[in-house]
Amino acid sequence: MAEIIHVSKIKIIQDKGPVRRAYIENFPEPVRYGVHGGLKQFYGLEPEEELPTTLDHVIAAVAGCPLK
Repeated sequence: MAEIIHVSKIKIIQDKGPVRRAYIENFPEPVRYGVHGGLKQFYGLEPEEELPTTLDHVIAAVAGCPLK
């Protein structure tokens, strides 16, 4: 069995509606998540502020996509 080399320690706080803050161990500032674009339409939300979704960060981490 392989040796575990890292365990992510993250605390998530929901602020208002879809807006959340993720506090990641060893990083002083939180990562903020929310909804935007098609996802806000899909969920029928109109946020006060559009923010990246967790899905955006997963895609960026796995493959990314060049911005045009």
